[in-house]
Amino acid sequence: MLSPVLFTLAGASALVAALLPRVVDRLPVNLPMAFLGAGVLLGLVPGLPSVDPLKHREATQHVTELVVIISLMGAGLALDRAVGWRRWASTWRLLAVAMPLTIAAVAWAGWLAGLPVAAALLLGAALAPTDPVLASDVQVGEPADEDNTEDEVRFALTSEAGLNDGAAFPIVHLAVVLAGTGLSVVALRDWFLEDVALRGVVGVASGLLIGWVLGRLFFHSPLPSLRLADNAEGFTALAVTFLAYGVTELVHGYGFVAVFVAACTIRSAERAHGAHKVAHEFVEQIERMLTSWLLLLLGAALSDGLLAALTWRLALVGVLLIVVIRPVVGYLSLARTAGGPRERWVIGSFGVRGIGSLFYLAYALGEGEFPGEELWAAVGFTIALSVFVHGLTAGPIVRRLDAARFRNAPTDHRGDVAGTHL
Repeated sequence: MLSPVLFTLAGASALVAALLPRVVDRLPVNLPMAFLGAGVLLGLVPGLPSVDPLKHREATQHVTELVVIISLMGAGLALDRAVGWRRWASTWRLLAVAMPLTIAAVAWAGWLAGLPVAAALLLGAALAPTDPVLASDVQVGEPADEDNTEDEVRFALTSEAGLNDGAAFPIVHLAVVLAGTGLSVVALRDWFLEDVALRGVVGVASGLLIGWVLGRLFFHSPLPSLRLADNAEGFTALAVTFLAYGVTELVHGYGFVAVFVAACTIRSAERAHGAHKVAHEFVEQIERMLTSWLLLLLGAALSDGLLAALTWRLALVGVLLIVVIRPVVGYLSLARTAGGPRERWVIGSFGVRGIGSLFYLAYALGEGEFPGEELWAAVGFTIALSVFVHGLTAGPIVRRLDAARFRNAPTDHRGDVAGTHL
């Protein structure tokens, strides 16, 4: 009877994922909160199999991997602002300043909480990236026909989430090195050359090349039959996603980086084309369905013993990350960038934790020896805290920012501000 039960749950959750955004449009509840809570209740139902990410590590790794790369494609396609040093200044600051400081602060707190150095560093690397899956309330909407249509808050959080998943990978590898051979000059040199320089460069270059080739093919091919954008099909976005990720991983690069870069490159090939909206909508629907299933499983795991190893010190690490570390370092890293103090506080405060953290932890536990139960408890607790804290506060705060922006906007631009996606 297990198979029919699983199919029933999968179908019901997908249907609810389609209906829920309309039902709770003005309520302080979003899709991640609803499904995580439903999963907690589901885990209390007797007779269902236990959900243990430690026992099913490989399945956890590959499912979360799939959700993350699909969401990265959606984020890259949605960004209207062309890539540039000044135009993306807030993004570069969040990546180069906020993320390393967050990793260091969480790792230090994890060490004080009793974790070994390597495990503490892994905890910092896993929890530092913001999430492109669960942060829809504070991210950009569908692709628009003009550049620079996003406000700074939504743009910064979306672009950061698109890039920092791949940017955290070198620190995950460093934690694996520490847990294995230990840190030496040779190990540090090899780690930097391979896991920082080589994989990073290959990830960016592969994403640019694949995005450029497919962008030219889709929009500018001399053969009309090859210009797929003329008869847009949403599943071509999945083709690009899997090609960019698979090819890049085969040539020893960071596939997460390549997927996001490829999406941005394809978007720049013909920025105002309607095919982007079709592709983005398709990716968003797939992402929503997979996310609903994954959150159900995470919620079930939380009530099925995932938090058994959680100590008050590890719980405090998660609380500090959500309410102190990320808001403070995010705000300070954005000094003298676009937007006022309120916008910088919102950007700093709404670094949502989510699916990427699950992937990094599952990946690292397959590569090195770590205290898995404690790490899963800390990461699971932090994600649940982020889902509910950010889910309750994101909508009202962002709407208040939109209202203030509308009041301060020139009369002839108020329609654009009012139409900003929530």
